[in-house]
Amino acid sequence: QVQLIESGGGLVQAGGSLRLSCAASGRTFGNYAMGWFRQAPGKEREFVASISWNDGATAYADSVKGRFTISRGAAKSTVYLQMNSLKPEDTAVYYCAAAQVYSARVVITRSSEYNYWGQGTQVTVSS
Repeated sequence: QVQLIESGGGLVQAGGSLRLSCAASGRTFGNYAMGWFRQAPGKEREFVASISWNDGATAYADSVKGRFTISRGAAKSTVYLQMNSLKPEDTAVYYCAAAQVYSARVVITRSSEYNYWGQGTQVTVSS
């Protein structure tokens, strides 16, 4: 079993920045693509960003392109989401997810393909 723990959420003014972290633990954590999703009140969970296991390939939702950056730590068991130029519409609970993959280059954008999820961290952007 893999556990994912997010941190770094909070309240920030529009135009500000936050950095989310997701630490994976549990069984040997290897060959996992990872991603960030978010869910605002009354809305469906949506894809934000994802990163491959080993070659640094990334994908972003159009709404965050150029403002958010996903990256992995050197040990690959931690993933970060640097969020700049935040807008009130970025307000949501942000979830980290992990999916076991068999290719170092796979980037996953669909929530149904992820095996493990964190509990989420609240991000609130005030106007």
